[in-house]
Amino acid sequence: MTEQDKEQRLLEKIRRGETINSPEEMTEGYKENLVNLMLMQADSELAGAFGYVPWIMKAVSTKEMLTVSAITHDEVRHARVMYQLLEDLGVDVEDRVKQFDFTLRVGDEIELGATRAAQDQRVNIFYYPINTWYDFIMFNVLMDRGAGHQLQDATDSSYGPWRAVMEGIMKEEEMHIAHGDYWLKRLGRSPKHKEATQEALDRWFPRVMNIFGRPNSPRNKSYIKYGLKVRDNHEVRMTFAEEVYRVVSEATLRKPVWETPADWSKLPMDAAVAG
Repeated sequence: MTEQDKEQRLLEKIRRGETINSPEEMTEGYKENLVNLMLMQADSELAGAFGYVPWIMKAVSTKEMLTVSAITHDEVRHARVMYQLLEDLGVDVEDRVKQFDFTLRVGDEIELGATRAAQDQRVNIFYYPINTWYDFIMFNVLMDRGAGHQLQDATDSSYGPWRAVMEGIMKEEEMHIAHGDYWLKRLGRSPKHKEATQEALDRWFPRVMNIFGRPNSPRNKSYIKYGLKVRDNHEVRMTFAEEVYRVVSEATLRKPVWETPADWSKLPMDAAVAG
């Protein structure tokens, strides 16, 4: 069977709603796109967990120490689940984790826009440091929510093993989002904390909006073609933004602003995923 015949058979199977469950069923194009997406999720989960670790000790109460440790545990588990799937596709995970510094963070004065600061595949939001409790809460409110919107497509992925693990991951991400929303309302309605909360919201919202990728990107079209994603990048972005605006309003905070880049080509070709 030629590669073209194999591609045709694979696409017909995907159109019928059937899943791909083994490397033997994949074409090179399918596998390349699948591995790229799953590496972004796995690397982001691990880098995110490492960024949370200091906040186990620095959390605002012993109760929150336990909560932060549970969130950190969830993210490491998510990373390991994804890396296991990647091992099944031939990725040398242990070498990868040794190769990259997942604790790397940029300086406070640096804004990455849509670029990465290193060669790992993490979503670039995980290159920024978490310096305050307000920052940590914004990760729950914004990044966990953004990841949830992107990973929603993976719950219907054409790759069966990925689809099978996403229900558990999504449930835990929903708990992280709920934790952030609780604190956003608590801080936003407090005269003592309102200004600092608004500042953190205004700073982090544009960063998260940039992770989704540019509209109609060729890479995202390939993801859709192979049943690895369902929606265009910008559709996911706007759905995320509308939900954020609702939560922000409930917290009595001002709606944060994101300006559409004048040159969409500055945004990444890949839709980013994280945990």
